[in-house]
Amino acid sequence: MSAFHFDLDATDGGARAGTLHTPHGACTTPMFMPVGTRAAMKVMTVADLRAAGAGIVLSNAYHLMQRPGVDVVRDLGGLHQFMGWDGPMLTDSGGYQVFSLAHRRKMDADGVTFQSEIDGATLRFTPESVVEIEEALGADIIMPLDHCIEYPAEKDAVARAVETTVRWARRSVAHRTRDDQALFPIVQGGIHADLRIECAEALVELDAPGYAAGGFSVGEPSAETWDVLRATTGVLPTDRPRYLMGVGTPEDFLDAVACGIDMMDCVLPTRNARHKHAHTWNGTLRMRNLKHARDPRPLDETCPCPTCRTHSRGYLRHLSQVDEPLVWTLLAVHNVTFMLELARATRSAVEQGEFTSFRATTLARLSAAAG
Repeated sequence: MSAFHFDLDATDGGARAGTLHTPHGACTTPMFMPVGTRAAMKVMTVADLRAAGAGIVLSNAYHLMQRPGVDVVRDLGGLHQFMGWDGPMLTDSGGYQVFSLAHRRKMDADGVTFQSEIDGATLRFTPESVVEIEEALGADIIMPLDHCIEYPAEKDAVARAVETTVRWARRSVAHRTRDDQALFPIVQGGIHADLRIECAEALVELDAPGYAAGGFSVGEPSAETWDVLRATTGVLPTDRPRYLMGVGTPEDFLDAVACGIDMMDCVLPTRNARHKHAHTWNGTLRMRNLKHARDPRPLDETCPCPTCRTHSRGYLRHLSQVDEPLVWTLLAVHNVTFMLELARATRSAVEQGEFTSFRATTLARLSAAAG
């Protein structure tokens, strides 16, 4: 059996529970992947990630190619050894930067030319060069260069982005040389279900070990996201993992699982920590609020993280008020732990055939105005 494979362990309606096997170990789905864009989590250590129970960590090839450089990472043993993380890893390709750095790039049929936001240098990305970068970095799962288009966009422009994405995916698959990495083609198509289905059908022909849905969370109405995502997963193979890129509020996590998604990533847990916000099962806490000043309770009574086992809301409110950097770490550890606990609880609900009621109850609790 290949070092990379996926076992579908249980289903409950559209929701799935599985086990993803990689050369660096196995992890369970549904999963939330913490984002360490530059081979580091914001204000968290690798030890913090392990203690929180992270199964897989994400980094970004576009950023690592610029600093410290692919050669540096490769010469220091590859991304796992460089970062000090011995579990599964995924690298994004830079396709998102096609969207986010649109003012600094030019596209053509062969690839993308960026002007570096760091020093103004010209950076050239092609499907082939991105594969070479990610093979040198050495993550377990790699993403191909794709065309992530902005919202709103004319449907003709979205159709052209789909055509580019499919063509580049084929070139990426053809250029691979390592059999210990899994390349996940990325389905694009904006909010147009017919284009998403067309793209997914073309990519399924590549018989890839997994598939991703990209181009969401770029400004489109959330109500349209789920119908289009459901149409997308309906085309993808049931025996391969499905990854929704860049979406990851607690509410979004549950809605995506309902659509048949197995893997998600997002920077929000650590970003919200820097804004002094804490996720809890009963809504989001804003730690600068006066109501927390004398509160002896932990952020969440059921949370196993060291922040909740050690510190009160009152203490965390004090740190927030005086802008003590320690609060960023304490809240980030809590928020990441919360997302991983949510993923584990969601899996348990799927296994027990109780996902629908679990989702409804949890969404109601999450919508509470915790303050």
